[in-house]
Amino acid sequence: MTDTPIKTHRDGHVLEVTLDRPKANAIDLATSRIMGEVFTAFRDDPDLRVAIVTGAGEKFFCPGWDLKAAAEGDAVDGDYGLGGFGGLQELRGLNKPVIAAVNGICCGGGLELALSADIILAADHASFALPEIRSGTVADAASIKLPKRIPYHIAMEMLFTGRWLDADEAARWGMINHIYPAADLMAEARKMAALLASGPPLVYAAIKEVVREAEDMKFQDAMNRITKSQFETVEKLYRSEDQLEGARAFAEKRDPVWKGQ
Repeated sequence: MTDTPIKTHRDGHVLEVTLDRPKANAIDLATSRIMGEVFTAFRDDPDLRVAIVTGAGEKFFCPGWDLKAAAEGDAVDGDYGLGGFGGLQELRGLNKPVIAAVNGICCGGGLELALSADIILAADHASFALPEIRSGTVADAASIKLPKRIPYHIAMEMLFTGRWLDADEAARWGMINHIYPAADLMAEARKMAALLASGPPLVYAAIKEVVREAEDMKFQDAMNRITKSQFETVEKLYRSEDQLEGARAFAEKRDPVWKGQ
């Protein structure tokens, strides 16, 4: 794509999605709807296995909601499109790995977007915050997600005060996976994506569904759903060619060839 705030690049089984809205990569309603279409297409394309989401430039990953667009009439409760704000947070059935490559300032809805990914990699100059408190509003998705991802008291301090975390502190609290020099960030994200793309897509799908659905369930209730064949992705995996391929490859001492079937 060229004449759009969302640039995409496809490399084999990997889709790179770049938010490119100068000056700060903020998201308005129209951009959110495009992102929803992009991530829905990624979800539904059997040949795509992994996505990387990042921001253009070296300063901003995403500051979240475009306040300038809001001042000009974009309603904060308007039509964000498929998947809700940023196309990822509420996208049903997204059972493929998503990597966020945070290349700079990541705050507000931008942090919520990053938290919607499965793995978060960050440049060494990246910074993170939830500044909504200062504009008299609530970081709604972050209020749900963040206290489950990092220590409760740190999450609440971020929500209550809007204070910033640098990349080192974000990693210390477990918000992000790895920190890299800015010049190496995308190469490392692509390396991670290639590793995941070489893995078994049906297993990834089963992992994501089980993790998502079991989040608020008791352990035994979740296990009972598995044994009663109530997770669609798990049942598909157990009846797949890939399940047999994994066993054969192990017995034959060779690398498996995953087909996603």
